[in-house]
Amino acid sequence: MTSADTRRHPWHGVMVATALPLHDDLTVDYDAYAEHVARLIAAGCDGVVPNGSLGEYQTLTDDERARVVRVAVEAAGDGARVMPGVSAYGSAESRRWAEQAAETGCGSVLLLPPNAYRADDTTVRAHYADVAAAGLPVVAYNNPYDTKVDLKPELLARLHADGHIVAVKEFSGDVRRAYELAELAPGLDLLIGADDVALELALAGAVGWIAGYPNALPGACLALYRAAVDRDLDLALPLYRALHPLLRWDSRTEFVQAIKMSMDIAGLPAGPTRPPRSPLPEAQAAAVRSATEKALAEGLD
Repeated sequence: MTSADTRRHPWHGVMVATALPLHDDLTVDYDAYAEHVARLIAAGCDGVVPNGSLGEYQTLTDDERARVVRVAVEAAGDGARVMPGVSAYGSAESRRWAEQAAETGCGSVLLLPPNAYRADDTTVRAHYADVAAAGLPVVAYNNPYDTKVDLKPELLARLHADGHIVAVKEFSGDVRRAYELAELAPGLDLLIGADDVALELALAGAVGWIAGYPNALPGACLALYRAAVDRDLDLALPLYRALHPLLRWDSRTEFVQAIKMSMDIAGLPAGPTRPPRSPLPEAQAAAVRSATEKALAEGLD
């Protein structure tokens, strides 16, 4: 039984960018995924974000990608709690995924800029306009490291003024942008986009967190977010310090492997990753294992 949704908008609160459990033969374990989504909602997470990078969407077939969304909506028990990633190589494909999300009953979608083309501002605006025409609220995803397109505050303000985005998942790591964005587009919602700046962006006014590590430690991450937005630093700061050896993996190339390993250690089966992602080298695996076991031993779960 999930609690009533008291958020003002479907993209508010802790939205978990879900890892996708795989069998040993690398096929999708849809049953395990459904259980994982239901578990996150029951733990108090506000929603889930399937088909993001953490969900290995780039390696999925069209049928797999569509089914993941359907499974997430059914398992969450409320489509408003589901924000599928709809990023793709072309704007037309992204719009098709946004239309599928609307047909499935989702509450919003998450969209990167064109991720196979270093687009200028005019092209970015056209891209977001095309996908917004599908009818669902669009959350922009600023990840200049992977896309090579930086959604700077000025551009985000224009996209919001155009009526094509409602929020931004800010992954640049530059927390100074939060304050400039609030000045340029006060109606645009800021969402924490990288786990290792969660406290800083929460204090800067973020109204949500598209989060990775709640996949493995939902209770501790929820406690951190709630304390941070309540400005309870006596609780938030020591918790943040305790979690940070894990949270910083969210900003590393191997974040999918790291989070899946932490899930497995925590007894939440995630399985392997699909190529080109390969298992962590032993030194990295040992670091993730040690940090996860330490967190669990300290009662963080």
